[in-house]
Amino acid sequence: MLKMKRIMLFCFIFILEINFSIGQTLDSKNYHTIRGSLKNSSQKFEKEKVGRVAFLGGSITYGPGWRDSVCNFIQKEFPETKFDFVNAGVPSMGSTPGAFRFENDVLKNGKVDLLFLEAAVNDDTNQMAPTEISRAMEGIVRHAKIANPTCDIVIMHFVDPGKMESYRNGKTPAVIQLHEKVAEHYHISTINLAKEVTGRIDAGEFDWENDFKDLHPSPFGQNIYTQSIKQFLKSALKSDVPEKQTAGVMPEPLDKYSYSKGILVEPNPSKPIKGWKMVDNWKPEDGKNTRFNYVNVPMLVGEYPGKILKFQFKGNAVGISVAAGPDAGIIEYSIDDSDWKKMDLFTQWSKNLYLPWFYTLGSGLKSGKHTLQIRLTDEKNPESAGNKCVLRYFYFNAPE
Repeated sequence: MLKMKRIMLFCFIFILEINFSIGQTLDSKNYHTIRGSLKNSSQKFEKEKVGRVAFLGGSITYGPGWRDSVCNFIQKEFPETKFDFVNAGVPSMGSTPGAFRFENDVLKNGKVDLLFLEAAVNDDTNQMAPTEISRAMEGIVRHAKIANPTCDIVIMHFVDPGKMESYRNGKTPAVIQLHEKVAEHYHISTINLAKEVTGRIDAGEFDWENDFKDLHPSPFGQNIYTQSIKQFLKSALKSDVPEKQTAGVMPEPLDKYSYSKGILVEPNPSKPIKGWKMVDNWKPEDGKNTRFNYVNVPMLVGEYPGKILKFQFKGNAVGISVAAGPDAGIIEYSIDDSDWKKMDLFTQWSKNLYLPWFYTLGSGLKSGKHTLQIRLTDEKNPESAGNKCVLRYFYFNAPE
């Protein structure tokens, strides 16, 4: 059934490609900022006949549509090349999760030659702080370049109603400004699909309600993304392919506390912890929805106020990744015996979903050994049904 749905989607998109090209009045290249090139990945694909292309983002990257079409386009451009296409899209996740799951999800099969990166929608929707966004986006870029100095990167900005409103008011959305600052510093090309979709709608090519429909694009909207990315790639790939790859000099970081060495650690206590229970194959008891990698996996579950959980790490940032569901509680945490601070784990989406959520509890720390302590409180969000902490990962940023 899933295979048939994909075939139908591809057929629909093929028809849309023809119709879109007829009605197009604006040129996508006006929304592409060309800084670096894709010569390293082109050389790898053309000369060595192998390549790994990764897509890191949220639900718009995770689902079928533009990503599949771009994979097909790249394969057709290099028909003799054996590709490993890595889908590292996870719904709801922006740059902070991307930075800390990079090793697990993007580099799981080895170093990447070409990385497509998008976090503008979820960084904004999830109301991430500017410093957090900057450290995470720069961290992703540096992690990719540390793993493979010749890795080519393309940063994309997807559209949502808030970004359309900003552009119509003559302002560049704040999150895009932050991402562009990182892109400029590391000489990375960007594709501003948020601005392009807004421009095309305002030019009368199509409308949001009937054609594009949502920030999760309809097949029509997926095709808008596909055509713009393809136009960018047509000029960037196979253009003056060099005989050898060239690793540029890594610039100094914009922020020395960027999450360039983010690491996930599964909880694995050596002995039982009072008030916390290790569940080897966790699943919700209330039957609510879950997400991949956050169900039927080991979870450390706490629900008794005051019982302290400790995590020792070495680095300059630390946090927890939890399944923030209908019974998510409020924790208190302390780093290196500092004053206890509160964090409400319940999100605006938690009522019907055990949502994977990353909470950075400390950043900009002095590099070295630290101890994080966590305890549940007897308080809860008025919308929450309980006081639980369902812990999937600790995460921290190791020294570069």
